[in-house]
Amino acid sequence: MQSFTLLQETEVPELNTLVRLYRHDKSGAQVLSLMNEDENKSFGIAFRTIAEDSTGVAHILEHAVLNGSRKFPVKEPFVELIKGSLNTFLNAMTSSDKTIYPVASTNLKDFYNLVDVYMDAVFYPLIPPHILEQEGWHYELEAPDLPLEYKGVVFNEMKGAYSSPENRLSDYIQQTLFPDNAYSFDTGGDPRVIPDLTYEQFKEFHKRYYHPSNALIYFYGDDDPEERLRFLEGYLNEFDAVEIDGDMPLQPYFDEPRRYTFKYPSGEEAESQNKCMVSVNWVLPETEDLLEVFAGDILSDILLANQAAPLRKALIDSGLGEKLIGSGLSDYTRQPTFSVGLKGIDAGSSPQVEALVLDTLTELVEGGIDRETVEASLNSIEFSLRENNTGSFPRGLMHFFIALNFWSYGRDPVEALFFEKPMKQIRERVEAGEPLFENLIKRLLLDNNHRTTVLVEPDPEMDAREEAAEREKLNRIKAGWTPEEIDKIVERTSQLRKIQETPDSPEALATLPFLALDDLEKETKKVPKEELTLSGTPALHHDLFTNGIVYLDLAFDLHSLPQDLLPYVPMFTRCLLGMGTEKEDFVKLTRRIGRKIGGLYASSFVSPEVTSREAVAKLFMRGKGTMAQAKDLLEILHDVLHTVRLDNPERFRQMVLESKAAKESSLVWSGHSYANARLRAHFNEAYWLNEQLSGLNSLFFIRNLADELEKDWPGVLAKLETIRELVFNRNAAILSVTLDQENWAELEPEIAAFLGGLPAGENSTQKWDRSAFPKNEGFTIPAQVNYVTKGANLFDHGYVSHGSAFVINKYLYTTYLWEKIRVQGGAYGGMVAWDRIAGVYSFVSYRDPNLVRTLKNFDNTAEFLKHLDLSQDELTKSIIGTIGDVDGYQLPDAKGHGSFVRHITGITEENRQQLRDEILSTTVDDFKAFGRALESLQEDGQIVVIGSTEAIREANESQGGDWLSVQRVL
Repeated sequence: MQSFTLLQETEVPELNTLVRLYRHDKSGAQVLSLMNEDENKSFGIAFRTIAEDSTGVAHILEHAVLNGSRKFPVKEPFVELIKGSLNTFLNAMTSSDKTIYPVASTNLKDFYNLVDVYMDAVFYPLIPPHILEQEGWHYELEAPDLPLEYKGVVFNEMKGAYSSPENRLSDYIQQTLFPDNAYSFDTGGDPRVIPDLTYEQFKEFHKRYYHPSNALIYFYGDDDPEERLRFLEGYLNEFDAVEIDGDMPLQPYFDEPRRYTFKYPSGEEAESQNKCMVSVNWVLPETEDLLEVFAGDILSDILLANQAAPLRKALIDSGLGEKLIGSGLSDYTRQPTFSVGLKGIDAGSSPQVEALVLDTLTELVEGGIDRETVEASLNSIEFSLRENNTGSFPRGLMHFFIALNFWSYGRDPVEALFFEKPMKQIRERVEAGEPLFENLIKRLLLDNNHRTTVLVEPDPEMDAREEAAEREKLNRIKAGWTPEEIDKIVERTSQLRKIQETPDSPEALATLPFLALDDLEKETKKVPKEELTLSGTPALHHDLFTNGIVYLDLAFDLHSLPQDLLPYVPMFTRCLLGMGTEKEDFVKLTRRIGRKIGGLYASSFVSPEVTSREAVAKLFMRGKGTMAQAKDLLEILHDVLHTVRLDNPERFRQMVLESKAAKESSLVWSGHSYANARLRAHFNEAYWLNEQLSGLNSLFFIRNLADELEKDWPGVLAKLETIRELVFNRNAAILSVTLDQENWAELEPEIAAFLGGLPAGENSTQKWDRSAFPKNEGFTIPAQVNYVTKGANLFDHGYVSHGSAFVINKYLYTTYLWEKIRVQGGAYGGMVAWDRIAGVYSFVSYRDPNLVRTLKNFDNTAEFLKHLDLSQDELTKSIIGTIGDVDGYQLPDAKGHGSFVRHITGITEENRQQLRDEILSTTVDDFKAFGRALESLQEDGQIVVIGSTEAIREANESQGGDWLSVQRVL
């Protein structure tokens, strides 16, 4: 278009994409337009946002602009879109120096609806004062004689983040590496500082940064490239270009390394040994050289990416700590960083860890990096780049984020999309004998004095101290108010609640663009599936175009195991690729996998089965590679299954400690998942088994296993050997391959021969005796927020599964639960989980400042549904949003794997079509009937809470005693 100047046009063969870079003449906005045949269309708009403090203003504004705009004056357009869109991605995010608003959809009309709402939101948000209060922070006081509190979605989100030791460490690292620029601030927001943010500062931040002259706009996919520009012109033409300082200043480099010690809230009753973390960190030079960018990524992969990587192995083998921490190379800041360290160390070991990192790097420079290690990393990264497999995350948005790493710092975003040339140059230099990666280690790390060593020690009193300081501050603030000022706060609390509870008018809702039911496909999309038998083993073939990549899933039945061996399965699964084989130790095996194939993974899979209450329980081996690598894939899989070495007690101990540390780390971040898993374990064998394999029980087990190793390694080894003997049985296996028909015809005989070589034993099924759990449980962790769950098996109370339940749950998530748990309650999230096969239904809250109040809101859901007055438009939106969830966009490997999972759990194409028909035919009466079904939860529902000691104690006191049985987890 005439109003856009084309700055650059080029083909990117790697992506089969034509790329154009524009500047909008009037507004100064930059537009990156990628044209290809991908139906999963993507859009993003990013603004450079530079913090001046840790009030979290950028983060709060990211939430706030999606709460109503000029064109769409409803309370939360974002939530309305979640209700009634076919989006494949819809979110927003704040990083250290930019704020990003990405969306994606396969439906053209839906896609532009999303883009329209997002563009209006960022440029013309309403953001009245109550939005800052709701999304950021406010004083809450419901009566003059009650304690004053802070509430707000971001405030509580960040309280949850600050409860994580790893999050604290990450913040400390960034503060120490960048003491002289804005990276030293927490753009997410420090809960101690968030209440310093004023409404005037909030508004000014938007005015300063949310202008097209500071905007980086992105399109990707198969939509009309001219329509993209026509659409943008309608927004951008309203602005004149201005000068905006959105540049992040460079951090001056240190003259010498620095060391720091900080604390984290440990929740321990007394200070404990081996509870510290230490990380060695560097700031690297800014670079525009694409070869060096890729070489840095490969170097990080070489050093740390897997269990055989030399720096990772040296740290784990040292026995100084339990688990590797640090992401290696990180390029989300203008100057990249490199971090590595150990969790679970003694405070006195910090100098040893630092020395070990430096000594190992020195040895690699002086002695050279093993050639096979380099080759493995080169192959792994090249395979990943060519496969372009982003899982459920849209490919287009992944390329947007890659481009932003250049674009947002004034560099060429198009250049960042190429990889063939720099990867070819790197390989040529390595093959010519150049010590490329050794030289990088020396220049970027060993000769780089901009290094910090950060030690973080446990402080059992820190959490209580911070809570007491907050309480003291609030008491002091309230004490300084006059009675009239207190009455104003009480009134403002009431006003905010009233605003939150007042629904949008039909006229306001009518401004939002939505699809109609006629825009939806009535038929379920089928995945081709051929059932056959190879060497006596059931097999499936999914004839899909995979660009010549073989995706193989091999599943063994875990029902062959007696109950006492089940808790050992996760560690046995890790052993398969982590202990080596009779011919190769785990280092050589890991290198071989990296060099020869695209990947090999072992995991367990558990799900309810359609026709019974028993669990489908499998051990999965999942591998991938090109057709040229298929022989290597089968040979490696053969060696692992036939000759895995389990008799290495020291290596096994390392993996146990790593697993223990990882589970303990994830408790604070994923408390809702652990609580919900524990809750659901009451009701179904599959969920009971999942609790043994990955829930709280698995954490308790692995802690005991660490002690058992020291006392009885032969006994542990015997159990691992028994699992191998019982599980690896081709008569209790099933295989799935996703590959086009032509290549499958070539591969099928090799697959049959491979299966024929597996052990053939008796296919016996063990019965498991599910142990009972206490009715209501509370597990304490060092956090100032809670994860609250309540649920029941609705089938036990007479409910018959129907597709309308998914529509109802979609509606609940985006209305009642969103408003009661998040908007009014201040939690980061509230949701439901429904299993239509097992009948298990649960309510869940995430990073929640409340406990009893949340449970009451859960209980009131039944009355809400029974008396719901639902318009046809609202019903239609929820149906559309549900279909969007059901139809989620998938790449070929995910389609094949999903079909395989449906096959082994008993879900037929008829089941899927029936579910779709029931979703599309949902009525208001279905909502009311479901409300009646949920009444059973009020009295008979089980409760599991993971949260703060104080909150659980107060809940027990308020409910008259030992309402929740209490157990400390961390």
